[in-house]
Amino acid sequence: MRSWSAAPLAFALFAGCAYPGSAVAQMSDDVVKLGVLTDMTSLYSDATGSGSLIAAQMAAEDYGGKVLGRPIEVIFADHQNKPDVGANIARQWIENDGVNVILDLPNSAVGLAVREVTRTRDAVDINTGAATSDLSGKACSPHGVHWSFDTYGLAATIGQALVKQGGDSWFFITADYAFGHALERDTTAFVVAGGGKVVGAVRHPLNTADFSSYLLQAQASKAKIIGIASGPPDNVNAVKLGGEFGIFAGGQQMAGLLMLITDVHALGLKAAQGLLLTTSFYWDTDDKTREWSKRFFAKINHMPTMWQAGVYSSVMHYLNAVKAAGTDDPLKVAAKMRETPIEDFFSRNGRLREDNLMVHDLVLVQVKKPEDSRYPWDYYQILTRIPGEQAFGPPNPACPLVKQ
Repeated sequence: MRSWSAAPLAFALFAGCAYPGSAVAQMSDDVVKLGVLTDMTSLYSDATGSGSLIAAQMAAEDYGGKVLGRPIEVIFADHQNKPDVGANIARQWIENDGVNVILDLPNSAVGLAVREVTRTRDAVDINTGAATSDLSGKACSPHGVHWSFDTYGLAATIGQALVKQGGDSWFFITADYAFGHALERDTTAFVVAGGGKVVGAVRHPLNTADFSSYLLQAQASKAKIIGIASGPPDNVNAVKLGGEFGIFAGGQQMAGLLMLITDVHALGLKAAQGLLLTTSFYWDTDDKTREWSKRFFAKINHMPTMWQAGVYSSVMHYLNAVKAAGTDDPLKVAAKMRETPIEDFFSRNGRLREDNLMVHDLVLVQVKKPEDSRYPWDYYQILTRIPGEQAFGPPNPACPLVKQ
């Protein structure tokens, strides 16, 4: 585990001292510590990893390095995509290292495990990388925030769109862990509700080397849509091999139910062209997204994923809530986060509702043909913007925080 600070750690004020423009600050210690718990070395490292750490550092710097007179410190660790490792790190961070908020958390199984730690150890977790909609359902918590997207939102947008276009028979190739199961479950619900049917599914281990047998089963099913309910790099490998197997030429379409801009970059436009996908952020949307993304690019040499942009957005909102609450008390900060609308380069029409899901507009995009791309990373044609209330649906009654 390593750390980075936006201000000298020697700078400190005693808890309870006044801060200009706010109530008397009630702080747990002399530093506001942000922990980026991510995948630094494995399958999600391109989409999160050092880029998520950089995003958190940028937010701390842009905030001025201090909140309520306390320095902001950013630390990070690699959870190795193991729930027990992630939970142990989170427990140590909160109990021994004074971490106030745990960020990023790619891998839904890790996100769910850490959620239990923050619930019982009195800290905040903000999931920008974990996708399962259970984080705002049966695993919701007054301490836990779900920020960038979830499997329900992905399913609602791309699932409904493809069924309306005639893609009424589906076969799923699904990652065999919490994220994949949730994405298949949520997409199936929308396919069936739209009058479609699921003709079959197979599940593969995380980080599968060879998708041949799974793709042959999908091809033989004659399903119009092959839904890839997997994250990187499994989604990339499946789509690339699907093209080599002639799936597109045979009239079937592959849907990347979670596909990030780094995945499209890895595939290349020739292989990825025509793919439909849902995203909560695209760097080339407007002047605000381009300005921040170019700053990010200068530090890491690739455009940000929605996960990485979400880290910056969530850190800024968290720090604003600490300042407004005059304290780093987790429940009071979370309450302030819910009170304040979220409108920034990442979020349009955003708000944190009672189940602590950040509801905001999502975008349905299609990957461009190589000849239509005008400059590097010009990958998406924006088809439509889906209002947050439509994309995320009503609060899940399985969440104990939702009033019945």
